[in-house]
Amino acid sequence: KIAVTYENGMVFQHFGHSQAFRVYDVQDGKIITAETVPTQAAVRALAGFLAAQGVDTLICGGIGAGARQALVQAGIRLFPGVQGPADEAVKSLLAGTLAYDPDTVCTHHHGEGHE
Repeated sequence: KIAVTYENGMVFQHFGHSQAFRVYDVQDGKIITAETVPTQAAVRALAGFLAAQGVDTLICGGIGAGARQALVQAGIRLFPGVQGPADEAVKSLLAGTLAYDPDTVCTHHHGEGHE
């Protein structure tokens, strides 16, 4: 299963602030189903939330070092630094053409109330 940080059809750019993930079931290199799964989990719990959904791959925008480590520990492959429509990102990943930046790290931390 592939998950994408998700907002209004696009790859959401702040993993730790994700209100929803788009979760794709993939078989033989094709998307079988896709559903939007809301989350109220704290940042540290998001990796566990994804693992519980059976996710083994995550596409996202920005992501902090702690979240990256949690995903590694959960056995989830990470493709950060992705922008654009979520569905297209998954199709590109399956085709081997996804544009991502493996070194993307979100180093800014915001206080409460940040939009």
